[in-house]
Amino acid sequence: MFRAHSPRRFRNECYPCLPAIRLKRIWDTISLMQPTVIVLTFNSEDTLGATLTSARRVSDEIFVVDSHSKDGTVELARLLGATVVEHPFENYGAQRNWAIDNLPISRPWQLHLDADEWMNDQLVAAIQALPDSPDHAGYFLPRYLRFLGRVLRHGGMSPTWHLRLFRTGAGRCEDRKYDQHFLLVSGTSGKLSGVMIDDVRMGLTEWTTRHNRWSDSEVAELDAGESAGRLQPHAFGNPAQRKRFLRQHYDRMPLFVRPFLLFAYRYFVRLGFLDGTEGFIFWVLQTFWFRFLVDAKIWELRHRARVQADPVTVRSQVR
Repeated sequence: MFRAHSPRRFRNECYPCLPAIRLKRIWDTISLMQPTVIVLTFNSEDTLGATLTSARRVSDEIFVVDSHSKDGTVELARLLGATVVEHPFENYGAQRNWAIDNLPISRPWQLHLDADEWMNDQLVAAIQALPDSPDHAGYFLPRYLRFLGRVLRHGGMSPTWHLRLFRTGAGRCEDRKYDQHFLLVSGTSGKLSGVMIDDVRMGLTEWTTRHNRWSDSEVAELDAGESAGRLQPHAFGNPAQRKRFLRQHYDRMPLFVRPFLLFAYRYFVRLGFLDGTEGFIFWVLQTFWFRFLVDAKIWELRHRARVQADPVTVRSQVR
């Protein structure tokens, strides 16, 4: 039998529901972020699958900018739902800025990844939880390096922070020939929690070949001494500015001395030795061998310039 509720009883039973109803209506009006994802590739089929799988969790608009790969990179990218665009490679900064300027990006936010970088569940969740109009114009992501199968967690580089998520129109990549970072041209930046893994799977022969080539780019960058389009060093700035500030002091140290000091700092002071054999190989190669090679090529460049300027004096000194 139908029994009518009194007005007072009706109010007491239904009023607790109203806050939840209002919260749902407010939540429904919030537009969550789904950035355009941009991935640079070249012969990246070994790592691209994990990268695109994690990228698909934050967006359905993914562009792969490929530099004419010879392996199955392009086919894999298309199989995983990415739009592939071919463009010749000059350097990372030029390639990233070409992508920013020329891809048909339809989203108000962009997420830039390398072909060997994938995001863990916590970082994916942090991006998924961002509204389309957050407080900042860009966000730094924490990156850890996996080298020879081991994630390195010491040495003062775990994690390194990289500006990879930013509002369309607010971010660019530096014009540097090597060690390029994204920078904001407007707005403020924040940090996201979680982990981005830089999963380096290439063998040591390929690793050293690439770093030999990159040492040429580093020497050319240092020799040019340009500041336009570069990240400005700042002791109290964002993570990339602080890193560049410290790097500025490193560059002022004497050639051939600074690689020894950097290795000692990373391996002993910052406990890089706790990363085992894999860490020992990495810290020797990255902080000593590579930096020593850069110094040797700088010396070679300066010596050649001295010979050209005064060949008689230099040859007499050699004798």
